[in-house]
Order: sequence, then structure tokens, then C-alpha cells
Amino acid sequence: MDLNLRHVRAFVSVAHLRSFTRAAALLNLSQPALTVQIRRLEEALAVRLLDRTSRSVAPTRAGRELLPVFQRVLRELDSVVVDTRDLAARRHGIVRIAALPSVAAGLLPDAIAGFRAAHPRMGFVVKDVIAERVLALVRQEEVDLGVTGGEVRDSDVTVLARAADRLHVVYPAGHPIGEVAAVTLEALAEHPLVLMDAATSVRGVVDAAFVAAGRRPVTACEATYMMTAVGMVRAGLGLTILPGSAREIRAEPGLLSRPISEASFSRPVCLIAKAGRTLPAAAEDFLEEVIPALEAEFAGGG
Repeated sequence: MDLNLRHVRAFVSVAHLRSFTRAAALLNLSQPALTVQIRRLEEALAVRLLDRTSRSVAPTRAGRELLPVFQRVLRELDSVVVDTRDLAARRHGIVRIAALPSVAAGLLPDAIAGFRAAHPRMGFVVKDVIAERVLALVRQEEVDLGVTGGEVRDSDVTVLARAADRLHVVYPAGHPIGEVAAVTLEALAEHPLVLMDAATSVRGVVDAAFVAAGRRPVTACEATYMMTAVGMVRAGLGLTILPGSAREIRAEPGLLSRPISEASFSRPVCLIAKAGRTLPAAAEDFLEEVIPALEAEFAGGG
């Protein structure tokens, strides 16, 4: 059985208006064309739907039973069409983003606020996760966009924009690291360090820098979250190395930070999407907000 929605809409209109003349005018059809559509629907269903006399039209018992079902189907279809047109017109939608915690707490809130000021019906889902998880969420298409740290070498992922986040050393006020002319790897190697977890993009940069210099850091402890590392510095356990964009650097009034002078202490930051995938209209539009925000946040390498 192959039901044609035009035939269904014709039946609903006639049953509601109780008139072929008024239904034909509403549907912009001739009465003979409307009659053909009703007949074809009845043939598809193998049941008579309307009783028609010279003076009246009324649904049969089968027609009365099917009428609310067909009305619901048409309402739902009309709703889908309206929602789809709204999406195409960029009137509403949801943007799903996975981002490094420092980015999720740093540039994203202002970028989202700026976008929603112009598109108040847009919604956002933000997943703040480490770099490895950002890549996985983008590859699996669980998010539309990702902001990750480190170089991206994955054929399943397209890099939409790049920036660089310079790393800073975070230390208590009065610590000797604050007195050196420039914070170098050699200076860092003289002090215990609170390092980020090995799965984080920051740790990848730090480890690569020490390996390239043929040195090993003095590791006091490790932390997964930047705020935890800051707390350990406050407690006197050592210094930590965080991205210059991290809001956690400014969270403790008793702590200070300085950029590390060596070029190797710079974390690449990439805005990514699934390769070969057409982005939802809302995500496409948000790129116009987030790419300038990314460039501004990391201007000059952090």
C-alpha cells in the first residue's frame, strides 16, 4: 500500500470542510482533480472514506476513524517542514563542541555569548575534555567542532584554524624563578615540578621539550586538572607549567606566572571537524564567531 500525502491532505480537507468546493479552493485544485485524489486514496486503502450526495459530504465510519490519525500525521509532517526551514534559515539549532578545558573556560563562553546575542534561539552543548578525547568525539561525530591541543595528524579530521598557546610557569610570589632574567628549560630543571597528566596536550609539549634538551624534569607530582596543579603550587609542592590562556593562572592571588622563553614551550591549538562531513548550518555560522576569537585569544602565541 502506497499512500500519497497529497491524497491524505485532500481527504482531511474535505472531511473537515464537508465540501468539495471549499476544499478544492483551499488546496488550489479543480473539483475533478480533488475527486481523483480522494478516489485514489480510497483505492489504496480499499475502503470508502466519504459519502457524497448532491447536497452534503460526510466521512464514512472508516473515514471518521482514520481522520484523527491522518490529521496527526499531517501536523507532525508540517512541524518537521517548519523546523527544517528554520534550520536552513539559521533561526534555531544546536552547536556541539568538544574543547580543551582551558579553551572551554576561556574563549568559548564569550564567543558563545556573542553568537547568541545575534541568534538567541541557538543552543550549545560543550564537552570540556583532554585533547585525546576531543579527537575521539570529533571522529565519532558526537560533536560538530573540536578545539584540541597538539599537532593533528589524522586523515579523519580537518583542521579549520590553527593558533599557538605559549606555556607559562606558575609559581608562588617570592620564588627564585621570578628573579631569573628569562625562564628557560635549564631554570625549570632546577626545581620540582607539578606536571599535568601524561594524556594531556600540555604534558606532551613539556615532555618533548625536556627530551629534546636531553634533560629530565624533577617531578614532584602529577595532576589531571589545571586547578589541581595550581592548588599544589599554592601548597608549596613545586612549580607548574600551564598554557598562558588558562584562567586557572589568575585564580590564586598569591601565585604569579611568567612565559617560558624557549620556543619549544608552545602548544599548538587546532579547531577541527570531521573530514568530509557537512557541518550543520548552526555550526557553520558559529565558525564566523569562534575563529576570530581563537585568533585573538592566542595572538602572539599566548
